[in-house]
Amino acid sequence: MFAALSTAALTALAAFSAPVDDVPPPTGEITIDVATVNGSGCRAGTAAVAVSPDNTSFTVTYSDYLAKVGPDADPTDFRKNCQLNLIVNIPQGFTYGIASADYRGFAHLEPGASGLEKASYYFQGMPETSYFQTPFSGPMSDNWQVTDTTEVGAIVYKPCGEQRNFNINTELRVDAGTSDPSKTSFMSMDSTDGNIETTYHFEWKECPKP
Repeated sequence: MFAALSTAALTALAAFSAPVDDVPPPTGEITIDVATVNGSGCRAGTAAVAVSPDNTSFTVTYSDYLAKVGPDADPTDFRKNCQLNLIVNIPQGFTYGIASADYRGFAHLEPGASGLEKASYYFQGMPETSYFQTPFSGPMSDNWQVTDTTEVGAIVYKPCGEQRNFNINTELRVDAGTSDPSKTSFMSMDSTDGNIETTYHFEWKECPKP
């Protein structure tokens, strides 16, 4: 069973933003190329991106994204992060923003331990950045799910007619706190079988005709 947790923080300044127009997704092909990928949570070959068949969202799948503390953990393992720089190719006449994002994984936190999931995303060259973070507390040993939603009217859209890469930064942290130092606590952004995806939901807008 997934444990749903609420978002703790949101900052989303709205330049190039507008109220949701409820524009249906374009029917043309959408492709996403990974320009760069960096971070201890997404080493080369451990992150993949795919667009949904109906053009309403895209997913990022991680296969080795795990932060942990305990006797078998290295000192740097308490924090893992991933920075993705994506080239999103969309049909002419449309632009997009991100209305919400679903993050999923598995956490085992001993009593007294805590975890933190953080995420931010922005268009390259634009100062407007959406920030979210959600804390977790032990004891916990279950799948987790977080949905970060941008308020209506605060969605930041890619400027029409400009090629701006889309950047996603995520982070997991685990703190041993007062937990038994002989026990391991961990938090992953994948499942134990590696089949859980992070989903980003598009909000579409038609560009003005020239």
